[in-house]
Amino acid sequence: MTFSFKMYGVVCLVLFSSLLSQHTEAAAVISIDFGSEWIKTGIVSPGVPMEIVLNKESKRKTPAVVAFKDGVRTFGEDAVTVGVRFPKNTYKYLLDLLGKPYDHPLVQSYRDRFPYYEIVASERGTPEFIHDENTRFTPEELVAQLLAKSKEYAEISHGQPIMECVITIPGYFNQAERRAMKEAASLAGLNVLQLINDYTAIAINYGIFRRKEINETAWHTLFFDMGAASTKAALVEYKTVKTKEKGYVETVPQLQVIGVGFDRTLGGLEMTLRLREHLIKAWEANGGADVRVSPRAMSKLFKEAERLKIVLSANTEHYAQIESLLDDKDFKQLVTRAELESLCTDLWDRVSSVIQRAISSAGGAGAGAKVIVAGGSSRVPAVLEALRKAAGVDPHKSINADEAATLGAVYRAASLATGYKVAPLNVRDAVLLPIQVVFTRHVDGNDKLIRRILFGPMNPYPQKKVITFNKHTDDFSFNVNYAELDHIPSAELVNIGSINLTQVVLTGVNEALRKNVGENVENKGVKAHFNMDDSGILNLVNVEFVAEKTVTDADEDKDSTLSKIGSTISKLFGSDSELPEKTEDAKPEEKPQEAEKNNTEKSNDTTTEKQNATEPEIKPKPKIVVIKEPIKSDEQILNLLPMTPEQFKSSKDKISKLQDIDRKRIERETALNNLEAFVVDAQMKVDMEEYAECGTPEEIEDIKKLCSEVTEWLYDDGYEAETETFEQKLNTVKEKTNSVFYKHWEHRERPDAVAAIKSVLNNSQEFLKMAKNYTKEVSADRDVFTDVEISILEKKIEETQTWLDKSVREQNSLKKNEDIKLTVESIREKISNLDREVKYLLNKLKIWRPKKPKKEENKTETITESEPEQQEEQPVEEEPPKETEKTEPPATDEATEIPQLDSNNEHSEL
Repeated sequence: MTFSFKMYGVVCLVLFSSLLSQHTEAAAVISIDFGSEWIKTGIVSPGVPMEIVLNKESKRKTPAVVAFKDGVRTFGEDAVTVGVRFPKNTYKYLLDLLGKPYDHPLVQSYRDRFPYYEIVASERGTPEFIHDENTRFTPEELVAQLLAKSKEYAEISHGQPIMECVITIPGYFNQAERRAMKEAASLAGLNVLQLINDYTAIAINYGIFRRKEINETAWHTLFFDMGAASTKAALVEYKTVKTKEKGYVETVPQLQVIGVGFDRTLGGLEMTLRLREHLIKAWEANGGADVRVSPRAMSKLFKEAERLKIVLSANTEHYAQIESLLDDKDFKQLVTRAELESLCTDLWDRVSSVIQRAISSAGGAGAGAKVIVAGGSSRVPAVLEALRKAAGVDPHKSINADEAATLGAVYRAASLATGYKVAPLNVRDAVLLPIQVVFTRHVDGNDKLIRRILFGPMNPYPQKKVITFNKHTDDFSFNVNYAELDHIPSAELVNIGSINLTQVVLTGVNEALRKNVGENVENKGVKAHFNMDDSGILNLVNVEFVAEKTVTDADEDKDSTLSKIGSTISKLFGSDSELPEKTEDAKPEEKPQEAEKNNTEKSNDTTTEKQNATEPEIKPKPKIVVIKEPIKSDEQILNLLPMTPEQFKSSKDKISKLQDIDRKRIERETALNNLEAFVVDAQMKVDMEEYAECGTPEEIEDIKKLCSEVTEWLYDDGYEAETETFEQKLNTVKEKTNSVFYKHWEHRERPDAVAAIKSVLNNSQEFLKMAKNYTKEVSADRDVFTDVEISILEKKIEETQTWLDKSVREQNSLKKNEDIKLTVESIREKISNLDREVKYLLNKLKIWRPKKPKKEENKTETITESEPEQQEEQPVEEEPPKETEKTEPPATDEATEIPQLDSNNEHSEL
């Protein structure tokens, strides 16, 4: 199913109520779908539901490539162009290097695929590119530059700074890889609201358009996403659930990931590399030299193989053509779709494995689920056929395969950001790599290794977990590791890396235990609180010692500081007898009508108590008080270490310097372009008669001479000058041409300005004629304007008319190259002054209301009680009012025709 983005925007407006901004200070937020090959950016800003940000080429997606050449840094399509000739200076497919040690299998595979990069191990043990003898780049630094560029595109598009974002990542990313992406975002100046799994973002995008279909009956959808480097399949359950987040129970739709399968190395890149190898063999078979020794030739072959793969998805055959591949020899080879499919035969079976693992991890749920296809590489016909066989149903193309993740993530960004209201949709992701806590316990004289699962496979998150250590009385330590990974294929286990995550050393356990001992104290152990946040990152929140103390009311009153303070204050303001009795359970407030009855009952109770004074006293019910003591915890990361503050600052400074270089380069290019454009424009204008007659022959000659000198300077060595030099040259040329250009502008604009003031004068005169009829001398019933007001307006009109006639005559007597007498600005000022006088009287007329005529008293006969018969015989009659002269109806906006001035319109045109 294909639909336009305009339709998409309309649906969004209807769906989540235009994403109404709750606060005027709401800032725009973005989503960045960071893939191995492409970057897409979505944005939500006040008044705009959600949309894709366009790059400088007005395209909706940008190649995830950054290149450096001759001190110039380029991104996207420009970087791809640089990469054809200078592949070593062009960095791409960086996602596979994030958060991995140098000896990771995927890093070594990257080196084999792109042998022209010089990659070494950094101080942290991560891969590092040697760019030149003075510069090195880590994957985090390169990814940060791409993220910052996406941020820049969004800021240019919407004209406001952007700080918050949601970034998509592959769902199989482990803890180190997720931390590395957040570090890259921080280097780019972005605050990450959430790292969202790409298949979850796609599921959000699918679900928000089907909210009406979500009810208490669960239904399932299988999302298949094959990108450039990897393939993922996620089984998602949609249903409504009851929540109480806002203090009351409400029913909201929810999506929950219940099954996931993935293959880190199955994607379009693998197909491209195999097709490139096929082209290399064809080249060698035709007698070509060894292209593997030429990075430039290998880069050309890779680009052509990528193009050919895309074309063969829609055609059964196509020619691969490369000019001057090597030694000035061209290459041309016919490739069929069948050949491509035969090269990748083993890949199609791996598609089926991904689907099966997603279904099996869900415990067999989701039978008959609809299959939705996403990802650019899923367009390959052989992939769709393999998917059809594996799922047993025809896959659906009801979402935008390229942008679904971006738009789902930006919806999530709006729901997390401050100032936006979106239709609620609960999102529950699933843990792919289970996590356990490992510690030792001394049992029967031996140390026994204990394992406790913290987050099992497919456990939903975000979620908080607490693990209790109730047998330790001294300081101890525990490890956090990945748990059993039997559900992960052996080929994927090597890509996970180290299974050891952190070691936590606890101190102060024995001290906390000694502080809380006694007959009435029960040790509940040491509790470690963990949180798996929205980004799938595990955090140790805190560790505390917990005990329960049993106390009675008397003990509590004795020990409680608040009770002592309350007692002291009460003694200051009243006797102890006035204090109410303390009870275990709070009673509801008594009703007024029950007060008397209760007083009587209390009196009877008092009498009974005295009578039964010898009976045994009832003991108060004990209370349980929870005691918590914080335990100091030292957490040490055991796998890939994050950046130290010094390393982060060094990387931040490196990126800032690159941005400063870009900014200065852009400023210099802008200044150069402005100078060139103005000089060329000035040379053309002074050759035109209408401009030449606005200056003296000497002025025109000086301008031509100066422009020629600047042009010659530019062609000689001016292009190497600094920004300030270009700006100074431009100011010099502008100063020389300002007089001529200004006079030309005045002569061109004056006719319209004169016509405008004449129109205002005509309208003012018409209004003056009408206003004279609204004076006391003309009509007593329409006493609106005074004689002074009328005379002021009349004088203003005469003065303006006289000034205009005189100024026009004087100006017409001058040559065009002489100083201007009648300026457009002076005409505007006269229009404004006259318009102000007319508007004053016009507003006075609008608010004027006629005075109500006084009613004369009715002449009636006096009726007294002594004349009842006369009252009956001579009924009272009202005397008719005296006839008055007929007058026109009062002036109102509807009834009175008032000449409308066009001065505002004329003025705005000036």
